[in-house]
Amino acid sequence: MRHVRTLLGALALVHALPVAAQDGGDAPAGQSVSLTPAQLFGFADEARERGDFETAEAAYRALATNPDIELRTEARFRLALMLADKLGRHRDAAVLLREILDEKPDAARVRVELARMQVALGNYGDAERELRAAQAAGLPSAVEQAIEFYAAALNARKPLGGSFQVAIAPDSNINRATTSETLGTIIGDFDLSEDAQAQSGIGIALRGQGYFREGLDEGIDLLVRVNALGRFYRESEFDDYVLALQAGPEYRIGSDRLSIAGTVNWRWFGQDPYTLGYGVNADYRHPTGERSRLTASASVIYTDDKLNDLRDNHRLSADIGLDRAFSARFGGGASLNGSRQISRDPGYSTASGGLSTYLYREFGETTLVLNMGYDHLEADKRLFLYPRRRVDDRLSAGLSATLRSLRVGSFAPIVSLRGERNYSTVEIYDYQRVAVEVGITAAF
Repeated sequence: MRHVRTLLGALALVHALPVAAQDGGDAPAGQSVSLTPAQLFGFADEARERGDFETAEAAYRALATNPDIELRTEARFRLALMLADKLGRHRDAAVLLREILDEKPDAARVRVELARMQVALGNYGDAERELRAAQAAGLPSAVEQAIEFYAAALNARKPLGGSFQVAIAPDSNINRATTSETLGTIIGDFDLSEDAQAQSGIGIALRGQGYFREGLDEGIDLLVRVNALGRFYRESEFDDYVLALQAGPEYRIGSDRLSIAGTVNWRWFGQDPYTLGYGVNADYRHPTGERSRLTASASVIYTDDKLNDLRDNHRLSADIGLDRAFSARFGGGASLNGSRQISRDPGYSTASGGLSTYLYREFGETTLVLNMGYDHLEADKRLFLYPRRRVDDRLSAGLSATLRSLRVGSFAPIVSLRGERNYSTVEIYDYQRVAVEVGITAAF
């Protein structure tokens, strides 16, 4: 609460700036019809000041339907601030601010306020993105001076939170298997069973995450995170789901954040235990300017393969990336990654590296995100059965659209298309895949 009070005090200057040049006016208390917009604004403001928030909300929402974009923008903005600061309804406030930005994407002050709502909701990554977009749009000098207080508000911590996504997921290759009917070996070609070949299917994709945060000391929190994802099909032998738990300290060093966590994860395939992994990972985030952010992570994980002891391994991985807002509506980023997997059998030991990029663009009430990636992998040695050492080149691309025009509450439909093509010297690892997801996700 101390962080929130400090933030609200620091924002007094910003709140004094108008979003639209409207005169609030004074409305006669007895009038309920034939009010001008200025009078209705005055009526709503008076109701808000005397604590009649239900009446004020009704008046602001009436104004928010006005065909004049400036009038409905101002109404939504005043209502959003009231819902957040007077009633603690930060999610409802975020919805209203997002509606403003769908129509006026260059409204920098609105983006700054949306960042504040994201902080209150515990969505710190989204808050940082909105701040970068606001800087890219250009800020009035008074707001520019206050931006540091908003950035500092990212140090405020929501103790408990979570989200989920559910989608229908048609997939051309649910088991990421080869389309070949045979497998070449040093002793001849083997026929592959249908289960070992690429299988298409329509499933349900579920994703969820939750976290708990507890302050340990000034600038240090204990952060516990749970992540789960799964794909479920009518043919249960292809069900694939993962559960992961992380716990450890998160350090706030100025505007930087460093988290170190012990982690354990379980994976099941076909409803049978597949792998158990445990180890440690570290994540670091550092603002590199008003519009950009540097991220880096590293992990050391031991994996126990329940199906083949020769695939038990230690895995060391690291990546570094840069995110940047090019404008208020357009941004992107790129990252480099590398990993080293040391298995019991050198044929399963690998070294890999890759590059991934993304771009996002807002078009009115729709946000499009394009992802592309390339990964190269090489095995240490040839497995005895195969004629060649494994060398893979994998290409991937994805396009997703969040459709806020069809939003219900704080959830909006999302449609995504993803394609993969893995070229491998070992036939069983050579595959292609196209997957679609149509579902709902949190709009913020």
